[in-house]
Amino acid sequence: MSYVRGLRCRECRKEFPLEPIAGCDECFAPLEVYYDLPALKAALHPRDLASRPADMWRYRELLPFTAAEVTGLAMLPVGGTPLLPAPRLARELGVDSVYLKNDAVNFPTLSFKDRVVAVALNKARSFGFKTVACSSTGNLANAVAAQAAAMGLEAYILTPADLEAAKIAATLVYGATLLRFSGTYDQVNRLCTQLAQTRPWGIVNVNLRPYYAEGSKTVAYEIAEQLNWQLPGAVVAPMAGGSLVTKLAKGFEELRQLDWASGPTRIFGAQATGCSPISTAVKQETEEIVPQRPNTIARSLAIGTPADGFHASRTIRATGGWAEDVSDAEIVNGMRLLARAEGVFAETAGGVTVACAQKLSRQGRLDPHAPLVLVITGNGLKTLDALIADQPASPVLAPRLEAVDAHLAALLAEVSFA
Repeated sequence: MSYVRGLRCRECRKEFPLEPIAGCDECFAPLEVYYDLPALKAALHPRDLASRPADMWRYRELLPFTAAEVTGLAMLPVGGTPLLPAPRLARELGVDSVYLKNDAVNFPTLSFKDRVVAVALNKARSFGFKTVACSSTGNLANAVAAQAAAMGLEAYILTPADLEAAKIAATLVYGATLLRFSGTYDQVNRLCTQLAQTRPWGIVNVNLRPYYAEGSKTVAYEIAEQLNWQLPGAVVAPMAGGSLVTKLAKGFEELRQLDWASGPTRIFGAQATGCSPISTAVKQETEEIVPQRPNTIARSLAIGTPADGFHASRTIRATGGWAEDVSDAEIVNGMRLLARAEGVFAETAGGVTVACAQKLSRQGRLDPHAPLVLVITGNGLKTLDALIADQPASPVLAPRLEAVDAHLAALLAEVSFA
């Protein structure tokens, strides 16, 4: 059976059919998918999931596909990423327990964007699109290019010109057409909106956005299931356009309505200070999102006019959470801390999440006794340049035992002196 019912405006609540549209024609607010949760509650129980593959498709009844579409889904093994206990990081943060939701190892392109693209491109095929496209700060570009290749779709990727070289290479390798532009992501995204009106393209973050965003909910479902259907006390997640934090909250709320899990979860948002329109609004306790011109090494979060900024700010405050932002130096330190403490190499967005969690803990905003989940959204191999810039030089030693002994003695002397 299918439990998806249609699209609904987040503000005026006007309802729309399941079509490739993104905004309300009455109040211009974003649309989101809604479901018949009472019927789903009667038909499905968490134990029914046990025999299903350990990926995001185990929650297919909570994704925006009709019964006819489900039979034809291209179910790539996306999601099912580990929830890792992080005891050493917990000590650094001064809390009892920390878990890492590690989408840095997601299939196929090592970021949580693989989830949203899996939903968006399957909807694109259902709508009859042969060509898909996106505007991207990097991770979405990789995910669209890879999954379009796997599904036999033509792909166009539009990005700012200053994208990291690793992310450009990881887009071109799949055969997608890359279009680079001068200017910011927001300018490129406006161009995508125009393209959606003039070309028969499924643009994942424009006319497919309501469906694309639903993929983020699977992060919340997996966290709950991996905690034996217990909801964490708090989640810290990075923010770019703001969709992830809103869908985490939506996912947890759907689980409550299904009686699969209970209890409050406070949502905390993390941004780079060089592009922090949402965290600024939260800290000023306002619903107004003032656009910013990005200036940060965390390019995957560099969206100065976030599409879901207003709703992200409202969601954070409604859950009793908060938002913070950190400098580029703090971002790099956060990346190094996570790698050193837990052996997890995250991209700059992960450094943002860890560093903001540190700041939130120092401010006393985190309950030290409640389970805390940090959402790690991308792999550090994507943003090596952030670390290479200040990587200390390593001396080249002669391949002799005495050279090793002398070098280690010098290192020990430096530590002792310090």
